[in-house]
Amino acid sequence: MLSRLFKPLLIAVAFALALAACSRIDLAYRNLDRLVPWSLGDYLDMNREQKVLLDERLKQHLAWHCKTQLPSYLDWLDRVRTMVAEDQVTDQALQQRTREARAAIGRVAEEITPSATELLRGMSDAQVAEMRQAFRDDISERQKKYVDTPLPKQIARRTERMEKRLTPWLGELSAAQRLRVQAWSQALGDQNRQWIANRAHWQQQLVLAMDQRSDASFEPRLAQLLQRKESLWTPAYRMAYQNTEQQARTLLVDLMQLSTPAQRQLLQQRLGKVRNDFSELKCLKG
Repeated sequence: MLSRLFKPLLIAVAFALALAACSRIDLAYRNLDRLVPWSLGDYLDMNREQKVLLDERLKQHLAWHCKTQLPSYLDWLDRVRTMVAEDQVTDQALQQRTREARAAIGRVAEEITPSATELLRGMSDAQVAEMRQAFRDDISERQKKYVDTPLPKQIARRTERMEKRLTPWLGELSAAQRLRVQAWSQALGDQNRQWIANRAHWQQQLVLAMDQRSDASFEPRLAQLLQRKESLWTPAYRMAYQNTEQQARTLLVDLMQLSTPAQRQLLQQRLGKVRNDFSELKCLKG
C-alpha cells in the first residue's frame, strides 16, 4: 500500500530511468493530489478524518517537492541530454545518474516518513486487516500474471513491454535493436519470481510493524521500510536486483550504440520536452 501511496511522488525521478512512455508528465504531476487518494482507496476504506489528513499532507509534500526537488531534476535531465549529445551513454555514466536518482528518491522518502507514520498509526484494526487482505490479493494477482506462465512466455511479454516503453523515445526499433531487447529479456530469466517473493516479504514486514503501531519502535521501523528497503531484501532478490540493474545499463548502452541519428534526435527532443514541461510548472515559477 505504501508503495502505491507514495510512489507517485517519485515519478519525476523515475520516469527517465524507466523510459516511461508518457507524453504529458507535467499534466500527471499537476494532478498527483487527485491521483494518489484513488490509489490508496484500492487498498482500504479511509474515514473522513484520514482523508482530510492525507489531503493536507499530500499538498504540503507536493509543494515541498516542486520547490526544493524539481530544480535538481532539471539539472539531472540536462546531464542525461549531454550524455546523449556527446555520445557518452556509458556504463559508468549510467551508474552515476542512477546514484543521483536514488539519492533523490531517498530525500523524498525521508520527507514523507513522518506523515506516513501519523497516517498509519491512526488506522483501526479493521483497516489493518483490510490491508493484510489487500496484500494477499496483490501477491496472488501478480503471481498469476508474472509467474504462473511458462518462462518463454514471460520472456516474450517482457520483451514486448520494453519495446513498447522504448518506442516513444527512440521511434521504431531496428531489427538489431529488437534482437538486443530480446537478449536482455532472456538474460533476466526467472527474475519475476524473486521480485514477487521480495515484494511479499516487504509487505509482511509492514504488517508486522503495523501490529506494533502504538509502540515507540513503530516510526524507526517504518523509516527502515521506506528509506532503507534494500536492508530488508531477501538474499535471492538482492542478487536478482544487481543483475537487473547491470542488464538494464548494458541494454541502454548497446541500444544507443545501435541507434541512428534520427533516433538520437528524437530522444533529445523528448528529453527536452520533458524538461520544458517541468520548468513551466507554476509551483516552480512561484
